[in-house]
Amino acid sequence: MIIAVFPNTKHEEGSSLAQETVQFFKKKNVEIATIDPFAKEYKLPTLEEVGLDNIDFIISMGGDGTILNLAHKYHALDAAILGINLGHLGFMADVPVSDLIPSLEDFIGGHYTIEDRIIIDGLSPQNKHSFAVNDYVIHRGTNPSLIELCISFGDKLVNTFEADGIILSTPNGSTAYSLAAGGPILSPGLEGIVITPISPHTISNRPIVISPDEKISVEYLSPYEPIDVVSDGIDRFKLETGETFTFQKSSKSFKLVNLNRRDYFSTLRSKLGWSGKLR
Repeated sequence: MIIAVFPNTKHEEGSSLAQETVQFFKKKNVEIATIDPFAKEYKLPTLEEVGLDNIDFIISMGGDGTILNLAHKYHALDAAILGINLGHLGFMADVPVSDLIPSLEDFIGGHYTIEDRIIIDGLSPQNKHSFAVNDYVIHRGTNPSLIELCISFGDKLVNTFEADGIILSTPNGSTAYSLAAGGPILSPGLEGIVITPISPHTISNRPIVISPDEKISVEYLSPYEPIDVVSDGIDRFKLETGETFTFQKSSKSFKLVNLNRRDYFSTLRSKLGWSGKLR
């Protein structure tokens, strides 16, 4: 087993936690690698030296945004990610710093499952490919007024939305922007895509969950300035009037390590501050 450790020195305790993690794996005789300049500092091989295809797991130190950035930067890696939470919400990076060593002990001991979560592939009118682990946001951009977007599912018209935009979210991303815009929470094991209007003009325009088995087409109808299409807050495209962006379920999946010591719903209760009584 080879583990790639990605330290995060932007956080005050990031360096010391990285050193603690590296020492833990060294004591367990687990082969680890990292990126420059940390490879020299920790006397470890780089990812390239061990070979990207040989990496089995990724340890991400940061928040959910760190995980998304790693998923995009190292998309070729077919490795599951374990997230150590140095951020705030941490739905994906759900291992708290206070539980670092016990969690790593469970991980090394095999007390985990690997969840395969769906990814959305996107294709621009210029045939540029992209993908989203969390969501695509189609937004009015610099336009000062609402825009019209025509959404089709396969050969069926879903609706024409007049709104600030829409969000196409995976179950993994249903606790992100989509939730803030009034969308539902989907259990990450489901296979579905949430379409959530952003500030729709008509109150009856509600979020809808659809199967990912057919292509979703979004056509920009308004005769205004180009609008923005953004995947995971990282990759950005422009959509002109009359152009169509298409989306579908990817053949690849996003792999996340889920330790048996915690579960998705306890994370929801904790991160969202649910105050219902536990009986």
